[in-house]
Amino acid sequence: MANTSSAKKATRKIARRTAVNTARRSRVRTFLRKVEEAIASGDHGAAQAAFKAAEPEMMRAASKGVFHKNTASRKISRLSARVKAVGTAATATA
Repeated sequence: MANTSSAKKATRKIARRTAVNTARRSRVRTFLRKVEEAIASGDHGAAQAAFKAAEPEMMRAASKGVFHKNTASRKISRLSARVKAVGTAATATA
């Protein structure tokens, strides 16, 4: 247990920051899940819309330090390629 007043304050700050970061991480995961579901359904329009909503959310989390910048960029890049592939698969079968 913290003894000094500064250590007690640091503990409170850490707890508050952890709660905020957990909420941000959960929010990003929800957006990413929506993109995954749209890709799985094969609906290019829905996947594109979900991706456009998820991309700024992911970069916002990266800028806040929830995710590393390169991790966010990598995930966005891979998701973008998968969304694009859904579009080409839909046009190839049509």
